Amino acid sequence: MSRLAKWLRPSPDPREAIRPLWHRVVEIAREKEWYRDCGVADTVAGRFDAITLILSLVLIRMEREDTMADASVRLTELFVDDMDGQLRQGGVGDLIVGKHIGTLMSTLGGRLGAYRTALDEGEASTTAAVARNVTMREGGDPLLVAQRARAFAAGLAATPAMRLLTAEIGR
Repeated sequence: MSRLAKWLRPSPDPREAIRPLWHRVVEIAREKEWYRDCGVADTVAGRFDAITLILSLVLIRMEREDTMADASVRLTELFVDDMDGQLRQGGVGDLIVGKHIGTLMSTLGGRLGAYRTALDEGEASTTAAVARNVTMREGGDPLLVAQRARAFAAGLAATPAMRLLTAEIGR
């Protein structure tokens, strides 16, 4: 009976170890300073843009260490799961969810590349990337978002891998 019980018992989800980091990414993206001070639009589009910005910065940091490759895949999977749930909760039907997820993943990939290049090139390039990829409210300033994003990225760069994996970021 023991073998049968083991066989029927579901395996632990390997993403659980990285789930606190995903929650921290979302918490940081929802900080009021992004919206109130920097001018990110507090809309569905603006919140998605803030999440993809923070997630991109975290993934870029994770790329710098081979030991975090698996964790970065798990973090991206959690992004997909969350977006899938948001779409379904918003009323998107099963037949169309996959297409939307493909679009969201393409968007994340494009932004990841844009922010990776922009961070290397400097503040002006980062500001241009933010202007292209973040929905701003009227009067919002992409420069303020870029400066805050660059400061966050600098903090991530100084964060040891173990602290990153345990979601001790942005504090």
